[in-house]
Amino acid sequence: MRIPVLSAILALSATFSPVLGQSVRPDQCLECHQALGDPPVELFANDVHLQKGISCADCHGGDPTQEDMEESMSSKAGFRGVMKGDDISAVCGSCHSSTETMRRFGSRLSTDQFALLELSVHGQQGVSGEASILQCTSCHSAHGVVPVDHPSSRVYPLNIVATCSACHSNASYMQRYNPALPVDQLDKYRTSVHGKRNGKGDPNVAECASCHGGHDVRPAGDVKSRVYATNIPAMCAECHGDEGTMGPYGIATDQYEEFRQSVHGVALLEKADLAAPACNDCHGNHGAIPPGVASISKVCGTCHVLNADLFAQSPHELGFAELGLPECETCHGNHAIIAATDQLLGVDEEAVCSQCHSETDRPEGYAVAHMMRQLIDSLETETETAGLLIEEAEQKGMEVTEPKYKLREARQVRFESRTMVHSFDGEQFTEVVEKGLKTASDVKQEAAAAIGEYHYRRTGLGVATLIITILAISLYLYLRKIEKRPRERGHAGTSTQ
Repeated sequence: MRIPVLSAILALSATFSPVLGQSVRPDQCLECHQALGDPPVELFANDVHLQKGISCADCHGGDPTQEDMEESMSSKAGFRGVMKGDDISAVCGSCHSSTETMRRFGSRLSTDQFALLELSVHGQQGVSGEASILQCTSCHSAHGVVPVDHPSSRVYPLNIVATCSACHSNASYMQRYNPALPVDQLDKYRTSVHGKRNGKGDPNVAECASCHGGHDVRPAGDVKSRVYATNIPAMCAECHGDEGTMGPYGIATDQYEEFRQSVHGVALLEKADLAAPACNDCHGNHGAIPPGVASISKVCGTCHVLNADLFAQSPHELGFAELGLPECETCHGNHAIIAATDQLLGVDEEAVCSQCHSETDRPEGYAVAHMMRQLIDSLETETETAGLLIEEAEQKGMEVTEPKYKLREARQVRFESRTMVHSFDGEQFTEVVEKGLKTASDVKQEAAAAIGEYHYRRTGLGVATLIITILAISLYLYLRKIEKRPRERGHAGTSTQ
């Protein structure tokens, strides 16, 4: 059935060009290869290039008007034959990089694809050193090229994952280029929300090119890569920040703004701290969530290990599970995570503890929260007071190296106490804080002693200075008195004579 249809298409294209709007001579290339039954000709019947009036000779060269094969395929006629290696992309780029040419054919495609491909990881030299890793036809095919939005296109959203995985799931192939890259991305992707919806025929969810780009794919460690750590939030927001895209799924679109202002977002986006989490650190990369994680709440524990361990042994672990509450997010939030301060603890209105605990509702937790806040405030006050005393002693020139070292220990206990909060165990918390209170008290005493020593020395110096001054004056007067005696004797002798 395909031959008659192809014949009709070829007959039409042989007499009229839909783009140029003028009659053209028969295309002997198509007619001859059709007669031979070449599969590429059958594929070319639906090719977008044929529909635009572009045929064999426009890519392969030669004279398509000549019936004689030697004349039509002569070097004099510019015949290239079957291109290999980088010559393939060069031929594609000769049109797709020309704004004038693309406009003439009524195309709105950008003309920088070839330049982007050359700069991409796929545009680097292959193992043979003779050509780039990929050519245009590697993804778009050669003779069956259709628009990207056509369901049969190899780069259509429902097909591109198979196109990419043809290489990226081939262990022996990837071994030659980057052995560190896993080859199970497709399997992981199929476990994710995106992959499941894509597998069910939803072309609007994220696929390979949505995140990694099309022609401009760069290594994840390249700062220009769409999946470089500091670029990921904005990249995810292209879809998740768009109401039109997210509306049908009932997903909020404020996650990026919340994340950007959060403690994680500030660290990553403003301070460029690559250790801070981006979207994929919590939600996963190709897969749904990191392996072995039953809940996204557990992902927090991959960084905040001690907090997670303490919470797992606390009474809240069971309580949250029974109430169906997420663990970390219940108190800290998810995207809009604020910096953890002492104000989150206690029974004040702004404290998260008071959201569930009161003097009448779950009073045990209320009492523990109240006690913890009092202790941590006391530790804060003691360490601040100790710090001020040390600063005063140091300004007075006293040696305070030892108490300064101890003060660091007391401040470290403050951090430990904030971690110990997650145990929600009053005894354990008290034990830690009292250690800090004892250290801060010692520092205060040592700093006060240093200040007292300064005043003692200052008083002693004043007394000594006074005594020395009195002695000096006395000595001066005594010497003056001695100097006067010879003069008095001389005057007395003169009077006698």
